[in-house]
Amino acid sequence: MILGVPASELAWLAGMIVAGGVVTGILAGLFGIGGGALIVPVLYEVFGVLGVAPEVRMQLCVGTSLAIIVPTTFSSYRAHRARGAVMEDVVRVWSLPAVAGVLLGAVIAAFAPGWVFQLTFALIASVIALRLLIGRDDWRVADDLPEGPALRAYGFGVGLSSALMGVSGGSVSNMILTLHGKPIHRAVATSAGLGVPITIAGAIGFMLAGLPKQSLMPPLSIGFVSLIGFALMAPVSSLTAPYGARLAHTLSKRRLEIAFGCFLLIVCLRFVASLVG
Repeated sequence: MILGVPASELAWLAGMIVAGGVVTGILAGLFGIGGGALIVPVLYEVFGVLGVAPEVRMQLCVGTSLAIIVPTTFSSYRAHRARGAVMEDVVRVWSLPAVAGVLLGAVIAAFAPGWVFQLTFALIASVIALRLLIGRDDWRVADDLPEGPALRAYGFGVGLSSALMGVSGGSVSNMILTLHGKPIHRAVATSAGLGVPITIAGAIGFMLAGLPKQSLMPPLSIGFVSLIGFALMAPVSSLTAPYGARLAHTLSKRRLEIAFGCFLLIVCLRFVASLVG
C-alpha cells in the first residue's frame, strides 16, 4: 500500500501517465500546444483514485497540467525555432499581456467550480475546430495583426483562456494568427513560443492560488500543483515534443488544419460528456 492505495493500482495509473506523456509531447510539437487537453482528464482519474477532495480536484488537475507542459512547450519552441518558423516579434509583444491574463485566470480558479473549466474549454475548442475544418483560406479578420493595445489585448485573451482551460494557449493563438493571414506552420511555431511564459506563469499562479486550501491537497503538492504528477509526465512529454515538431513540417497545410480541428473536437466532446454525465 502506498498513500492508502494498492501498489499495483498505482503502478497502472503511473503507466497511464507515462503513456499520456508520450502522446502529449507529440501533440505539443505537432500542433504547437502543450497537451493540457489530454493531461487534465488523465490526472482527473488519477487524483480520483487517490481520494483528492472534489472541491479542489479539477483545480489541481489544471494547475498540475500547466506545470507539466512547461518543459514540453519549451522543447517544442526550441524545435520550431531551429527551423526559423517562430515569429519572435509577436511572442515578445504578447508575452507580458498573456502572463497578466494567466494570473487573472489563476485568481478566478481559486474560487470557481470545476465545471467552469470544462465549459470554457468546450466553447472555445468548438469554435476553433469548426474554423479549421470548414473554414477557407480567404477567411480573414484582417490581412495582418493589429498594432498597439489591440495586439496586446489578443495576448491577454490567450493567457486568460489558457489558465481557465489548463492549456498552453496554442489552440487560441493559432486561430488568431491564421485569421490574420499567418501561415499555419508559422502560427503553430509561434504558439509554441508563447506557451513558454504562459505555462511558467500558470504553474506559479496555481501554486499560489491553492495555498489557502493546502490541507485538502494530496502529499507532495504545492497549492494546485502535484509534484508527483509533474515528475512522472513532464520528462516523457518533453522528450517526445521534437518528434511532433518534425512531423508538423512534413504535413501539408490542409492536413495539419484537419488534424488539429479533429483533435480539438475530440477533446471538446470529452468535456461536454463530463458536463452532462
